[in-house]
Amino acid sequence: MEIKRRIYNSLLSWKTDSKGKKALMVEGARRVGKSTIVEKFAKENYKSYILIDFNKVTKQIKDNFENLNHLDVFFQNLSLEYNVRLFPRESLIVFDEIQKFPKAREAIKYLVADGRYDYIETGSLISIHENVKDITIPSEERKIKIYPVEFEEFLETMGENLLMDYIVDCYKKQIPLAEKQHLKAMRLFREYMLVGGMPQSIVAYIENERDFHSSDIEKRDILNLYRDDIKKVSKRYSSKVSALFENIPGYLSTHEKKIVLSQIDEGARYSQYDDPLFWLDDSMICNLCYKCNDPNVGFALNKNDASVKCYMGDTGLLVSLAFSENEISSQQLYKSVMNGKIALNQGMIFENIISQMITAKGKKLYFYTRYNEEKHRNDIEIDFLLSNESKTSFKIYPFEVKSSKNYTNTSLDELKKIYPKKIAQSYIIHPKNYSKGNNIIKIPPYMFFCLF
Repeated sequence: MEIKRRIYNSLLSWKTDSKGKKALMVEGARRVGKSTIVEKFAKENYKSYILIDFNKVTKQIKDNFENLNHLDVFFQNLSLEYNVRLFPRESLIVFDEIQKFPKAREAIKYLVADGRYDYIETGSLISIHENVKDITIPSEERKIKIYPVEFEEFLETMGENLLMDYIVDCYKKQIPLAEKQHLKAMRLFREYMLVGGMPQSIVAYIENERDFHSSDIEKRDILNLYRDDIKKVSKRYSSKVSALFENIPGYLSTHEKKIVLSQIDEGARYSQYDDPLFWLDDSMICNLCYKCNDPNVGFALNKNDASVKCYMGDTGLLVSLAFSENEISSQQLYKSVMNGKIALNQGMIFENIISQMITAKGKKLYFYTRYNEEKHRNDIEIDFLLSNESKTSFKIYPFEVKSSKNYTNTSLDELKKIYPKKIAQSYIIHPKNYSKGNNIIKIPPYMFFCLF
């Protein structure tokens, strides 16, 4: 079955706009669907194409990159090896998993200058130090990122286009959904949280009549691939990456959800974990969320590198990482989540899915807390901060994520007192229907995509 991806339109725009003057780099985590969407694009938009998979490329093809001073020979060898005829300005050459052979990435400079064909590169961990230290990064390269299947794409795949249009319409009109449709949308969103956005998981779920266990099998295979990747990281910090990765569910299960290095290594400092955190973030396996000490003048300028949360890049993978196969195979976990009956862990899952949705829209993740010395605890906790990204009229949009129907607005109210002129609109994301009051918009999670 086919999952329609919105990134397809970005590929079309690149082809139209670049006119062969830029190669396209499609970056994404392992198994997120890079190769699938690029090959579909190649089939539908070019007279012919060659896909060179550097995971299983022959020695002859690798040696062929010694012929860059003789491009006629270079292209002839490719054409003969793959039995594909190439047509000037009508053929595409895809360098798949290019991080496995960085020399091919360096060659992009000369291939684009030659101008005969178009080029797309796909890769995971593209900018990791070990993969680029010996090459010149080509400037003739445009980058786009592909993320796990988004909720809108999931709805389309499930044949729920009319419901999606109705959700968008209600948001625009600032009205709640009809209760029956609200319950249906929440059920679909909970399915999305559990299945996740990895294409193999979604396909297994749908083709096996909405069987969560079938999707879990696929997700565990992906997690094992990630573990194998981590083992290949530089020996200087592979153990640290592994410890961080395996502890993600533990961190997110706590109240503050922040990384606590002392749980991994007593006496550890964040400066010792720069590379491991960079690796997890750059691989797109995880999404890092940093504390902003003072949102008043911009988030990045006041980022606190020693206060960070680490969310999984895909929430379905988080579910499989957090719970054992026995817990999941019993179906009790799925039943609890679908019925909204799992308290602490559901909060972890809800917050992770919102981090995933924000990241998929190209936004960096920030949060805010204020410690009260008298109470010896945080008296303000804002899960996510977004902004209008204006340099002349900077405005803040704080978000709190609530997995239950009972909660207070205290943190948002207190933040409004601190930054009365900076906060444009406050939001609560909760399982209840749309409502608005006290300068706060409360939306169900299935409506969150409408904000972008």
